[in-house]
Amino acid sequence: MRFNSLPPEAAATALLHCCGSRRWAQRVAAHRPYPDAASLLAAADEASYDLSQADLTEALSVESSAELAHGAPYAALLALDAAHAQYERTFGYAFVICLAGHPPEERAGQLLGAIRRRMAHEVDEERAISADELRRLAQARLIHLMDRLPGLLSALTSHDGPSTAEFGLFAPVG
Repeated sequence: MRFNSLPPEAAATALLHCCGSRRWAQRVAAHRPYPDAASLLAAADEASYDLSQADLTEALSVESSAELAHGAPYAALLALDAAHAQYERTFGYAFVICLAGHPPEERAGQLLGAIRRRMAHEVDEERAISADELRRLAQARLIHLMDRLPGLLSALTSHDGPSTAEFGLFAPVG
């Protein structure tokens, strides 16, 4: 697996784009080599379940609230902006949700429905749900990372090549 051949700092940096906890990224990077992608995903899941409250706070602090795709109805965008603002005031961090696996045409309804439902939660309950959504997002982002890894390796080994940011490697996976 090519992920195993990344320099340690590059692996940890790439992983930080999957989950914003430095401890999570360092832990997943440190346990290389992984025999296959399934083992990497299992290790990432385990590291997610082991996040301390401080690690979770760190990871949530770098997240952006989930957005609707371009072309979404204006009314839905307005409703979502208001819901995001209320959510962030109530819970103190961005609304995170993993929409991977939902067809694009269902994502607006899923997103708006979820934020409305989750606004009714107590702080501790919502934090637990956010931690699970963050774990699911990290999984989806890690799969995306593995799909883009050949380009990343080229960039890392070419001194005059583009940076990983220029590859669009770490675009959020909804």
